Amino acid sequence: MIKKEEMPLCDVATTVQLVGSKWKLLIIRDLISGPKRTSQLKRSLSGVSQKVLTESLSSMIEDGLVDRIDLKKVPPHVEYQLTPLGESFLPVIESMRQWGKYYKSQL
Repeated sequence: MIKKEEMPLCDVATTVQLVGSKWKLLIIRDLISGPKRTSQLKRSLSGVSQKVLTESLSSMIEDGLVDRIDLKKVPPHVEYQLTPLGESFLPVIESMRQWGKYYKSQL
């Protein structure tokens, strides 16, 4: 997790630092509906490489936005879900969705 003293002074910059990549925003969007396996996320995120997906998930886990759940099955079964902190970002995602819809209607 980023230490408080390492965070930008600007609150918007802090948010961008945590979820500013296209892939992180789309991972949050996909996890809104519940836990997902890596393969489910990869299918949904058209164009993401396995490396970028893995790095994004690891970063989001480290930042406290996502939990990795090891279901201890054979074959190995891991899922990812939003933490309560990650779920607190949902109104931002919804605002982005609404603005995107509005923008498309203006074209």
